[in-house]
Amino acid sequence: MPGLETLAQLGILFLAAFGAATILPFQSELVFVALQLAGRVDLGWLLLVASVGNVLGSVVNYVLGIWIEHFRGRRWFPVSERQLDRAQHWYNRWGVWTLLLSWAPLGDGFTVVAGMMRTPLWLFLTLVTIAKTGRYAALAWATAAAAG
Repeated sequence: MPGLETLAQLGILFLAAFGAATILPFQSELVFVALQLAGRVDLGWLLLVASVGNVLGSVVNYVLGIWIEHFRGRRWFPVSERQLDRAQHWYNRWGVWTLLLSWAPLGDGFTVVAGMMRTPLWLFLTLVTIAKTGRYAALAWATAAAAG
């Protein structure tokens, strides 16, 4: 069982990963790499907590996408009709496979559009989990390789 200090570090990582998957300006990679290099937390825990936090943050985007249509066209709404139509067209063209890019800097938009397009939740979770976990695994590998 992880100690209190480890739980606190994992909690910070979870919050950073969760926030990074939403529209908030967080950088979970910095926290992940710092904890990996410190070597105090098992890499398996880092991967699990970062992935779960990041996927759950994407679920928030998915839910926002479901409800976004209620606010479409309102003057205060931060996304124009053209931008929403463009995102939906792009999603229709490339389909759910765009969720495999949900790890990328603009990939969070795909998770919102997936909600707008009513992608089945099980499929959304499967593809986003593959993408997010794969990204953290690649980051862990690159960090280990760079650290020697």
